[in-house]
Order: sequence, then C-alpha cells, then structure tokens
Amino acid sequence: MADRVCVGAIAGSFGVKGEVRLKSFCAEPEDIATYGPLSSEDGAASWEVRLTRPVKAGFAARLTGVATKEAADALRGTRLYAPRDRLPALPDDEFYHADLIGLTVVDTGGAELGRVKAVLNHGAGDLLEVAGKGLKQPVLLPFTKAAVPTVDLTAGRIVADPPEGLFE
Repeated sequence: MADRVCVGAIAGSFGVKGEVRLKSFCAEPEDIATYGPLSSEDGAASWEVRLTRPVKAGFAARLTGVATKEAADALRGTRLYAPRDRLPALPDDEFYHADLIGLTVVDTGGAELGRVKAVLNHGAGDLLEVAGKGLKQPVLLPFTKAAVPTVDLTAGRIVADPPEGLFE
C-alpha cells in the first residue's frame, strides 16, 4: 500500500444514469479527478474519474465502465486509491495521513508512548489516534506544532510533547 494513497470513496449512486456520489479526501477536493486512473483497495478494479457537478458533501461523477444505477450502487463504500507518484510533493511541514499511520510516538525524553493507528479530523484540526501497550484505550493527540514538534518519516517516529496528563 505504500505506493498508493487513499484519495476518496464512493458514497453510492447519484441519479439513475450510472453516476456515483464521490467523497474526496484531497486538500483540493476537485483534484481527485486528476490522479487517475483510481483503483480499488485490492487493486482488482480501476476507473477513470470525470466529475460532473458538485453535490452536498462531494461530487457527482462518472466512472469508466459504470453505466447503471445498480452498478453505481454496488460500488458504495469502495475506497479509491491513486498511485503515490501522481500526487503532488508536500512542503516540509505537511504530511499525507497514510505516511503517519504506523509511526512510533515517543515523548521528548525518548520514551515510547505508542503507535499512530489513525489520523482523524472532526473539524477542529487533525488528531493522531495513538495506541500502545501501556494505554487502556487509544489517546487522541492534537496534531499541532506544540504537541508534535517533530515528525521524522525516515526514522519512522514522531516526537510528541503532549498536554499534561494526556497519556496517564
């Protein structure tokens, strides 16, 4: 999966002529159509994407080979992946969520806190879901410069300075 990144998902059909409702996970939502062809998670299927119009929470889109409402409905929940080499390079202080998942999280003293299980965003900013053997339940660490001063993708670790009491 390191060579592909999830850029969107099919939320179901749109209308009766084979269009799908597409949710984009891209910083610029309409860019999802420029990374194609997009493939399913297992890589067994791929589609060229043509956005037809914006709709609530996404886009109506045409996918190659999808011509009926039934075919569009059958794709509901399918995550769409783009080849990593087609995605734009990021500035030094930005990261693809896929690159953060699995990284070891250590505190400023080097003690391991856990591993990143997911990157969440509920509207107020990104949160790293950190799980580890010493934690009863996953901890949500704010992904801010203050709480996460260092992300070292090469070393596969994140240095965190969490708010007091977060990891207790």
